[in-house]
Amino acid sequence: MKKQKSTTGIMRQKPFTPWMYLLPALLIMATFIIYPGINTFYLSIRNNDNSGWAGTRCVAGQPCWGIFENYRYALTNTIMQTAFLNNLKWIILMVSGTVIIGLLIAVLADKVKYEAIAKSIIFLPMAISFVGAGVIWKFMYNYGSSQVQIGLLNAIVTALGGKPVSWLTEPGINTIALIVVGVWMWTGFCMTILAAALKGVSTEILEAARVDGANEWKVFWKIIVPQIMPTITVVITTMIINVLKIFDIVYVMTGGNYGTEVIANRMYTEMYKNYDPGRASAIAVILILVIIPVMIFNIRRFQKQEEIR
Repeated sequence: MKKQKSTTGIMRQKPFTPWMYLLPALLIMATFIIYPGINTFYLSIRNNDNSGWAGTRCVAGQPCWGIFENYRYALTNTIMQTAFLNNLKWIILMVSGTVIIGLLIAVLADKVKYEAIAKSIIFLPMAISFVGAGVIWKFMYNYGSSQVQIGLLNAIVTALGGKPVSWLTEPGINTIALIVVGVWMWTGFCMTILAAALKGVSTEILEAARVDGANEWKVFWKIIVPQIMPTITVVITTMIINVLKIFDIVYVMTGGNYGTEVIANRMYTEMYKNYDPGRASAIAVILILVIIPVMIFNIRRFQKQEEIR
């Protein structure tokens, strides 16, 4: 690419030159992000066999949103309402659980000599696939009608004189049991990010606070937490995005049955079991719309951090 020479003798690039560098990335985004997104929205306003608009699915005497009929199903159907509620449970319990436990482990591990070993053990579940983790914990939660239990948790319960519990089919505790698996897997990720942030806290400030009489509790809440709050915020928003897309654990362990349905699993069910791409696409669009505000918040947070630097 030739460069234009100004009157001052400085070589200047042509206006389109930067776009040539961006062209490969733009083509990839257009092929794998923009086009699939537009096509997904198109499918979401079509009927189940893509032979007409979704309004043709309307039943006389029942509410109908016209071409947005698939969205009416996605927002008002009983199963979808259960999925939204369960995703909310996942966000509240899993996000808070992983961040709090991860931060606690990061702080405590920083004070012991075997820090690297301790962190490696906590991070180890991240090396396991979600499907593998689901299979492992399905054995952990295994429930048998006989007195002999092959599931570890029920074996402990019966050994202590209690009755075995059907962890994965009992409403009220099965979603919590699945969330425990998610916390077990993702705590290592949160711990690693937060531990790196803790290393950046000035030791001089901490020592000065201790010399002034501050105990470890005050040092943690008044100095450490405020300094690593940007990192905590990033971890929280990242975990929220991950939880909104949760699928593997639910699919492997319960298949969304027994009141454990989540948004992503319902999308899969509509697409590959009910063969209804219209409803599946509507659920996908709603999932994207729910995630976008969290992503925007994350991006703005990054921009503010860059401005401070």
